[in-house]
Amino acid sequence: MNQFSASFKTNQVFSTSFAFIILIFISIQSYSQNWSADGNSHYRMEKNEIKQYSLPQNVASVLISNKQLTPEGKSAPLQIDYFAFSNDQQKVLLFTNTQKVWRLNTKGDYWVLELKTNRLSQLGKSLPAGSLMFAKFSPDAKAVAYVSNNNIYVEDLTTSIIKPLTSDGSVTLINGTFDWAYEEEFYCRDGFRWSPDGKSIAYWQIDASSIKKFNMINTTDSIYPQLVPLEYPVVGENPSLCKTGVITIADAKTTWINIPGVANQNYIVRMEFIPSTNNLLIQQLNRKQNQSKLYVVEASNGSSKLINQESDDAWVDVFVSGEPYEIYYTNNFTWLNNNKSILWVSEKDGWRHFYQISLDGKSETLITKGNYDIIDFMYADDIKGYVYFLASPDNATQKYLYRTKLNGAGKLELLSPASMKGNHDYSFSTNGKYASHRFSNHFTKPSREMIFVESQKPLTEKEGIQAKIDTLTEKPKTEFFKITTKDGVEMDGMMVKPKNFDPNKKYPVVFYVYSEPAGVTVTDRYNISKNRLYDGDMAGDGYIYISLDNRGTPAPKGRAWRKSIYRKIGKINIYDQAMAAKEILKWNFVDSSRIAVWGWSGGGTATLNLMFQYPEIYKTGISIAAVAYQLTYDNIYQERYMGLPQENMEDFVSGSPITYAKNLQGNLLYIHGTGDDNVHYQNAEMLVNELIKYNKQFQFMPYPNRTHSISEGEGTFEHLSALYTNYLKKYCPPGGR
Repeated sequence: MNQFSASFKTNQVFSTSFAFIILIFISIQSYSQNWSADGNSHYRMEKNEIKQYSLPQNVASVLISNKQLTPEGKSAPLQIDYFAFSNDQQKVLLFTNTQKVWRLNTKGDYWVLELKTNRLSQLGKSLPAGSLMFAKFSPDAKAVAYVSNNNIYVEDLTTSIIKPLTSDGSVTLINGTFDWAYEEEFYCRDGFRWSPDGKSIAYWQIDASSIKKFNMINTTDSIYPQLVPLEYPVVGENPSLCKTGVITIADAKTTWINIPGVANQNYIVRMEFIPSTNNLLIQQLNRKQNQSKLYVVEASNGSSKLINQESDDAWVDVFVSGEPYEIYYTNNFTWLNNNKSILWVSEKDGWRHFYQISLDGKSETLITKGNYDIIDFMYADDIKGYVYFLASPDNATQKYLYRTKLNGAGKLELLSPASMKGNHDYSFSTNGKYASHRFSNHFTKPSREMIFVESQKPLTEKEGIQAKIDTLTEKPKTEFFKITTKDGVEMDGMMVKPKNFDPNKKYPVVFYVYSEPAGVTVTDRYNISKNRLYDGDMAGDGYIYISLDNRGTPAPKGRAWRKSIYRKIGKINIYDQAMAAKEILKWNFVDSSRIAVWGWSGGGTATLNLMFQYPEIYKTGISIAAVAYQLTYDNIYQERYMGLPQENMEDFVSGSPITYAKNLQGNLLYIHGTGDDNVHYQNAEMLVNELIKYNKQFQFMPYPNRTHSISEGEGTFEHLSALYTNYLKKYCPPGGR
């Protein structure tokens, strides 16, 4: 469990892994769980007070009131965004006045509340206001460490003395946190770890000084345009220099860790102190990300020992577990066998499975066995010998809770209620006795209950999902189907037909696409088929709405399915989508003259490729924030899935929409934010230039100074939604004929 839990968090309307972002809506109701250290209660922010829910009664009491959150001399309480307790549960770290850094609000002000005395004090008073990041209590709760302006500080809670541990931090020399690329593609944000004895801190140092600056231009906030420089390593460029060190609190001296390999040709993606020791466990990836190595490091002298390595003909996934869009996400290791081994995830046998790997490097045990993928890790009970995880062996659009024995000798046990078909998710208490269980499917609204893990029953029947299922159930609108292309590729699809559907009429089809390795679109959960950009009722207006997951998407269908796209982004995914569309065009109720496609980010790229490579199928396209030319995107994402352009440039060219722009025949609406720090606006101008070259007529909408989400500025969403809807209705008219 991360030290911090959000009092609110992003409600992911669509999967938002890496380059896959559509729209992110903020929900004031927490979907995460902040558990007590003993696991017998959990905490929630409610009306800006922290309430404690005691289990199993699940009865709430106010633990921290608004009065306690009001600084001396102030009339209003602090507005708390995130909170965390010290190990002894006697102090609370409060995060306020938060500001966005890239995607998440990871910078702001921190306060500490001592529960015994009600003393409320602000941290980092002598540092710039709103500059603190990733504050964490020391193990003994006598100090707090944090980052400010890319330097690490430690503050004594008794004396309020602030001690700088690093002093060389700058815009490009980054201590204790990460640059844009690491955050975007590895979810690395919090870049330092307290040692178990509290005497030292291990941290990352990123040197981005050799990374070329990508200059965005802000033309809206002043009369004279302003340059907005960003250290952004595009594909083919060397990564930032990365090294790790251990700094002792007493003398602020760093011992640099000796990990073999060239610093700007490797990535360090995970680092954590081995519990009850001063040794570290570090995961390193090579630049191509097709080789992973695990090292045990002696923090005292920085020496390292290789204990495990694996490689893949395509890429090695860094297994991402939990809630990566929480600000304190660290993707920690799971320790087993009295911290002598770890739970590990690998696809080496063709499926994503759990292994137990010893830290001496001498043993490795396959835990989960069979032709299925684990989807996510939930909890490891080292005492009873079970691992709990999400999987769905029979339906890639759903997920359920399973468990099996950690020793690899157990059977696969389904724990989620068999009657609830759809998507289940869980947050386990720290003691493994309780869990927050969430469920929805395409016709059942999301609901949550607190359950006993062993029996899987709710703490009280009246609060259970089963007791409320009738009030949550709606008439199904979404149909799930499978379609097989002429090449024998079977793809999952979902569809919403028009209201008052008449099989004797022909209707227009709107395809929603993503298609890249960072996300799936076909999942059996509530509102999955709702098009939030459409201003109105698509089904009521007479559209068929369809989405398909092609080869290369991260569905739980085995390694071969997922990694077939290696060096083929823009080819195999586009081919699969087009071949599936050809099968759909054979349906009697489909009007082949009214076929539209749309997508955002990687989906915008797919939209362009489909319009340009298969103009005979797709008559209308709406592409948002697309990568028009693969050589413009960041090195971590693009090199992972495509290799190095120095070695296989032809793959990058053949997968880029700009290569086929001259083939445009249909109606294209192309949309991009000029302030996009993810997929840069240069993609738009490069593609526009190419379309002009061939006299291809299209509609283009730049959104000034908007980022990848095109969410900033008054009236932006309403304008975008109206633009999208009006264009679709004009060029792909709705209704049966």
